[in-house]
Amino acid sequence: MKRNNTEQVGDVIRQLLRQQGLETPLNEYRLVEAWKDVVGPTITKYTTNLYIRNQTLYVHLSSSVLRQELSMGRQLLIRNLNAQVGSQVIVNIIFC
Repeated sequence: MKRNNTEQVGDVIRQLLRQQGLETPLNEYRLVEAWKDVVGPTITKYTTNLYIRNQTLYVHLSSSVLRQELSMGRQLLIRNLNAQVGSQVIVNIIFC
């Protein structure tokens, strides 16, 4: 007997996460974790705090020079972080 209503497990899990309202928090967590992979260990060393609020990533840095440099490449960072997660999680980055 052949079943016609089969679905892939990944699709069912994504659907469940979306229904339970957990997809966005999971993607936000994945994006914060991807920060160190996208910017590398040197910049990660100067990062003191990261969090997302209203599709904006807030990055606290201990170096004002690095803060200025990263501000210039803000759009590229947004694209790379969202690409790493595979979804548009953030639309802006604020360096503090």
